[in-house]
Amino acid sequence: MKPKITFVIGGCRSGKSRFALKLAESLPQTPRVYVATCRPEDEEMRRRVARHQTERGNRWLTEEVPVHLAEAVLKLRAEAGVILVDCLTLWVSNLMLAEGTAAAVAAAADELVGSLTPDGCPVVVVSNEVGTGIVPENALARAYRDAVGSVNQQMAACADTVVHMVAGIPVAIKGTLPT
Repeated sequence: MKPKITFVIGGCRSGKSRFALKLAESLPQTPRVYVATCRPEDEEMRRRVARHQTERGNRWLTEEVPVHLAEAVLKLRAEAGVILVDCLTLWVSNLMLAEGTAAAVAAAADELVGSLTPDGCPVVVVSNEVGTGIVPENALARAYRDAVGSVNQQMAACADTVVHMVAGIPVAIKGTLPT
């Protein structure tokens, strides 16, 4: 049996999005809904988004949800076969820009965790591990790192399975690797 909530975390270019996509596609449920949190604001990011869209092909419906993630997940879980949220780090960035406070980010993360009830379709959530690097030099970057770290901890606590991606290799750190 596949877990209901799978959290995939790792560093940049670790293979987390590709793994999460394959995992979600291995589930027989349809429709498959990709929840994109990215706001592509430069050419390089637009190319990344286009590459991800090509990888998904027409097998996925896409919902762009840069801020109101909990509401979207609640609505979609009643209709979707599987949901893939990619990614929490961009969502936290969007929240910080929109709301400006760590308290607002924490409240939104609480709402997101609350939307991941035992009923409804499976959800795969992707995030970056941001706490293994150097301490950022400015207060905003430190606040962002801390907010992402807190959100990641909340997500890992509520997930059935947590997979840490290392150089393209999935390592189960909670639960077991889906087969």
